[in-house]
Amino acid sequence: MFGFSNKDKSASQSKEKTKDTELSPEPKLNAIASEEAELGLFSRLKHSLSRTRGRLSEGLTDLVLGVKKIDDGLLDDVEAQLLSADVGIEATDQIISNLKKRLSRKQLFDSTEFIRALKIELQEILKPCDVPLKISNSEKPFVILIIGVNGVGKTTTIGKLAKRFQSQGHSVMLAAGDTFRAAAVEQLQVWGERNSVPVVAQTSGADSASVIFDAYESAKAKKIDILVADTAGRLHTKNNLMNELEKIVRVLKKQDERLPDEIILVLDATTGQNALNQAESFHSTANLSGLVLTKLDGTAKGGVVFALAKRLSLPIRFIGIGEQVDDLRPFDSQQFVEALFSK
Repeated sequence: MFGFSNKDKSASQSKEKTKDTELSPEPKLNAIASEEAELGLFSRLKHSLSRTRGRLSEGLTDLVLGVKKIDDGLLDDVEAQLLSADVGIEATDQIISNLKKRLSRKQLFDSTEFIRALKIELQEILKPCDVPLKISNSEKPFVILIIGVNGVGKTTTIGKLAKRFQSQGHSVMLAAGDTFRAAAVEQLQVWGERNSVPVVAQTSGADSASVIFDAYESAKAKKIDILVADTAGRLHTKNNLMNELEKIVRVLKKQDERLPDEIILVLDATTGQNALNQAESFHSTANLSGLVLTKLDGTAKGGVVFALAKRLSLPIRFIGIGEQVDDLRPFDSQQFVEALFSK
């Protein structure tokens, strides 16, 4: 009379199964491990930005903490601090202008509220640049051209990118297009051997466009997912070298109008405002699709990120925060600002 029907038994078994699944520790352990890993990455970012934090956020916090009244006089001091941290005139003007509007609307009551508003303004400047690199698999290979002046870390960046792409399951080929610097080809070949990635190279002094063309043909024939091409380090003030960069782009476009898929400029953060001048010159010549900012762990001039974002609004694809392979990190504007203001 009170027996269970098959339907009741099935429902009961389903509930028990759901209960067992909910009590299973594995998903919770995975979530905890993921959270701990994320905290570790954030801690690494925070540590790497310590010099910039000392110049930028800690200086601003020292100005504001203990102040009884937020007024125009304080904003003048904040403006000077932002400029000294290489935030740049345009970005600083926007920040101060918006903070004054908040002040006139009586939205800045104390130092805590002021710092919160300042962080919002800084992140708003960076938000347009928070665009991660997406690799399209519709046509292979996806071609990334890496450019920049000598000494910014182009070759090292390429090696780290190759490792990153491999970890995501992509096949990778490298093109040793920096044929003018004596050790550039050898350095790239070392990275290739380290990551088991093929490297297409010619003799020293060979035509860079020819090397990259050969690499593209090889990558296409072998159905390689991603081709990353190094180019000669060139001063943005040297017209003949900039013309050679235009030639590389023209040669690629003859193969396919979409090429190159990405033109990424590598900038050294330690150069401060000079990095902004480089970016403007290269962008006018090569129509950049993104930036990589290296050596942020070794400079107090990391505020140049804001100057670059305000002036060019180009995607910041990656930032370099150390020597390890995993220290080339996708740019995250919210994490970047939080790391600058975290103790």
